[in-house]
Amino acid sequence: MPSFDIVSKVDAQALDNAVNVTTKEITNRFDFKNAHVVIELNKKEFRINLEADDNMKMRQIVDVLISRAHKQGIAPEAFDLSKEAYQSGKATKKEVPVRNGLKQEDAKKIVKLIKDSGLKVQAQIMDDMVRVTGKKIDDLQSVIQLCRNSDTGLPLQYENMRN
Repeated sequence: MPSFDIVSKVDAQALDNAVNVTTKEITNRFDFKNAHVVIELNKKEFRINLEADDNMKMRQIVDVLISRAHKQGIAPEAFDLSKEAYQSGKATKKEVPVRNGLKQEDAKKIVKLIKDSGLKVQAQIMDDMVRVTGKKIDDLQSVIQLCRNSDTGLPLQYENMRN
């Protein structure tokens, strides 16, 4: 039976490259001359720690980070920007977690979306991915289109297509 997996992964090397390019661009910009800027990537926790002088510079750093990450092939939805920046002494700090892997509730949303579509496929949650199986490859391709067109707010990849 044909099957494929729905996953949400971020390549660690691409994320590292995006952070390095962002750091290089910010340090070379004229409006950041003599400004306090720190951009650190915690590779184990998939978390980016940002520091800047004020909120305006923080928003500019986040914009540059997202655009550079997008050029590296990382979807903007991979960054959890829900936490607000906070003041710590003279600097403004912000933690940006990077979503890596499907959480249980996100996987349940995807399975519900697939089941509500009425397509003749089975979807099951396996750790941090959703496996979709069906009798026809056309049905599986319809599921991929359905997931791409729906607004899940997650960077989804479709891999391991088997016939």
